[in-house]
Amino acid sequence: MGFEAQPGEILGLIGTNGAGKSTLLKILSRITRPTTGRVELGGRVGSLLEVGTGFHPELTGRDNIFLNGAILGMRRVEIVSKFDEIVDFAGVENFVDTPVKRYSSGMYVRLAFAVAAHLQPEIMLIDEVLAVGDAEFQKKCLRKIGDVARAGRTVVFISHSMAAIEALCDRCLLLKGGTMVANGATDVVIAGYMASMAQWQSGTVSLLHHPGRTGRSDRSMTSVTLAADGTEPASTMRMGGTLTVKVVFNSARPVLPVIGVVLKNSHGIAIFGVNNKFLAGDQFKRTASGTISTTMRDLPLYPGNYSLDLYFGDGADDIDIVCDAVSIEVLPADVFGPGQQPPSGTGAIYWPASFALHDGASPTCQISNVMK
Repeated sequence: MGFEAQPGEILGLIGTNGAGKSTLLKILSRITRPTTGRVELGGRVGSLLEVGTGFHPELTGRDNIFLNGAILGMRRVEIVSKFDEIVDFAGVENFVDTPVKRYSSGMYVRLAFAVAAHLQPEIMLIDEVLAVGDAEFQKKCLRKIGDVARAGRTVVFISHSMAAIEALCDRCLLLKGGTMVANGATDVVIAGYMASMAQWQSGTVSLLHHPGRTGRSDRSMTSVTLAADGTEPASTMRMGGTLTVKVVFNSARPVLPVIGVVLKNSHGIAIFGVNNKFLAGDQFKRTASGTISTTMRDLPLYPGNYSLDLYFGDGADDIDIVCDAVSIEVLPADVFGPGQQPPSGTGAIYWPASFALHDGASPTCQISNVMK
């Protein structure tokens, strides 16, 4: 079973870890030879596959920009015309003459992406490495990817972020065990993928070998348990209820534990996130193991299935990330009474509000739908 990607198209690749996404990109970039079949490429290929790929560690950032341009077949005058734009985009002005082996992983990825995006390959291959950058740089990258496609170039994009895939890609492929199991409209393929993750809908899930863990995580998180409305473990909760997420961790060294939870709907779109790294001060003591939890009250969620991404950190640094770690089903409830339930399809969440009818200067009638 094969596929094609056209000029101006951003093709998404999704699937659990081990599905074959990165291997496929290595085949497309001619790093790995296919065991069967063939690849036909119409143009120069720029690859951003993993930290460390494509740069010579002993060379400076400046030297690596020119080296990568030469590998792509660009003339020196073409590279010079893009040089300042690349350095500015990557934000490495003060380190451009420093050997890249001294760069942090974030600096490395910023420069690697800037080179791949600005040296104008006809085909651009991007793996999950953008997760290394900070949130603002990730936004810059996503905007740049859109610009690259609008310029008529082809982008093949891997991400565990279904929101990023859905925002950028009109079409995506779902891989499983090295086989393409779906190829179609992004929203349809994502919905099928999220449904296939329903096996993680038990109230307690082991995270030791979870397929949603991102590649550079250190596997600190060992399990997650959900508690809802007095039930533990819980695989369901009521509309407007309280949800507690408890994560057991065991790190190789003492850490300042931080937990982040992103709740997503059945299409993989993030509804909200909570994270104690944004709170002032150090809330917890350093420890190598324990259980860290967060409680979210009065959740205004419509009935349906939701999944949770987990981020475990040492202070400001994320060290273990598991996407779609566990899911929860929200059940209908009489939150407004008597017997009235918000209709589905009117938004991601419902929200309490008050209403007034005015006759002249003063309201003649006031009502509210404050939750019971």
